[in-house]
Amino acid sequence: MRRATRGYAALGLVLTLAVTAGCTSKAPTNEDAGDRNKDEFVIGYSQSNNAEPYRAQINLQLRYYMEKYPKLKLLPISDGQQSSATQLSQVQTFIEKGVDVLLVSPNEPDPLTPVVEMACEARIPVVLLDRSVNTDCHTSFIGGDNYEIGKKAGERAVRELPDGGRVAELRGVLSAKPQIERHKGFMDAIKGHDIKVVAQREAKWLRADATKVTQQWLQGGKKIDLIFSHNDPMALGAFLAAKSAGKAKKTKFLGIDGLAIPSGGIRAVQQGKLDATYLYPTGAKEAARTVADIVAGRKVPKKQTLETVEINSENAAEIYQKYDMSGKIE
Repeated sequence: MRRATRGYAALGLVLTLAVTAGCTSKAPTNEDAGDRNKDEFVIGYSQSNNAEPYRAQINLQLRYYMEKYPKLKLLPISDGQQSSATQLSQVQTFIEKGVDVLLVSPNEPDPLTPVVEMACEARIPVVLLDRSVNTDCHTSFIGGDNYEIGKKAGERAVRELPDGGRVAELRGVLSAKPQIERHKGFMDAIKGHDIKVVAQREAKWLRADATKVTQQWLQGGKKIDLIFSHNDPMALGAFLAAKSAGKAKKTKFLGIDGLAIPSGGIRAVQQGKLDATYLYPTGAKEAARTVADIVAGRKVPKKQTLETVEINSENAAEIYQKYDMSGKIE
């Protein structure tokens, strides 16, 4: 309880400071990264939750790609632990340290907006990675098109259930923008088809939570033909629950992320656990390049949308080979 109290106190402090500061509407640019002739530029990165496999891969890949630019010094990555109060306090610390560029993957948009605006007011260029906030006062956003990914998953559901069927949806953190957009895309795609969403629950991006939720559905007698999960760990959790109940062979499973790691979604497709997953690139390579461009004084795009593709049994091996970074990072 004491930890939660401190967290909310930090949240209140940041909100107060943000209001007092009165953030400017002009986002920091490459001109705000300090003296371009410096030998070293300090980069702070605030990650929303290191416990998620996707985010662990972002961290590993970001360290790898940052090392390609000798002038960039990436500070130890802060772990928000899926707590917005914790994360905004960590971001505030980066601002107080006066980092040259700030990278943020927000846990939730609303709570992190004020602290991003504080960085803006401090003229620190901010690169948002994977998730956005509710302000234009940032230098660049890098991420996938979550609505399009959800839509592709919905279109797959329609193909898998041509005569109609019952779908369950395992959603990420409900207030997170990727979850909101993936859900909307999926629902728009199945609209007008004889597909009924019979259950949907927040499973917070976590495999264990998804396993528990799916077990509850099946034990309660819920009849499900297809489970759409907002990431691969939840999809695999659902698969394990269905397998344990003897219902995996009669159920279709769709995920999102498509990590090229042994425990990731691509391997799960190859192993027949998932029917399909959708590539959601980490953006680490683009983030490192963007930061390098900022400190070098080069103009960077305000928005960088990363590609996606459906990964199925036909292309899984090819996609895995393309994105496999084993041997490069540990």
